[in-house]
Amino acid sequence: MDREKIKKAVETYGDSLYRLCLVMLGNSSDAEDAVQETFMQLIRYEPEFRGNEHEKAWLITVAANKCRDMLRKRKWFTPLDEDILENIPGNTEDNRLIGLLTELTPKFREVLTLHYIEGYKVNEIAEMINKSPSAVKMRLAKGRKLLEEKYRKEYL
Repeated sequence: MDREKIKKAVETYGDSLYRLCLVMLGNSSDAEDAVQETFMQLIRYEPEFRGNEHEKAWLITVAANKCRDMLRKRKWFTPLDEDILENIPGNTEDNRLIGLLTELTPKFREVLTLHYIEGYKVNEIAEMINKSPSAVKMRLAKGRKLLEEKYRKEYL
């Protein structure tokens, strides 16, 4: 894969992948490692994409799988520190939500992040995480309920 394509992919999708990995892993250095490994996978396999959305979906799938692998290897999870939340790329108003997301279990963090932060539809998420659309809907519903409970405890 040529340097320009890699550079464009990093510039276009790097922040989204970092946000996803940060929410899933709750640790900035692990998130950076997962994103780096995702781009290494892109370089290594040089897949052909049908368009930008297909490329983004492939990268998100690889990044989410990397995060799940990393979570399986460790037995602990630490919610994000306030200093880290201030430095997340993107809309700073979402940082409070991202902080609450990190307190959920990985299966809920992943689908909520993909749906509400990255804007994917249920069917697209189902394909990315190899689950049925109904399983994704159930995780979204349960995740929203858990997130609402955490929000009420924290901010109301």
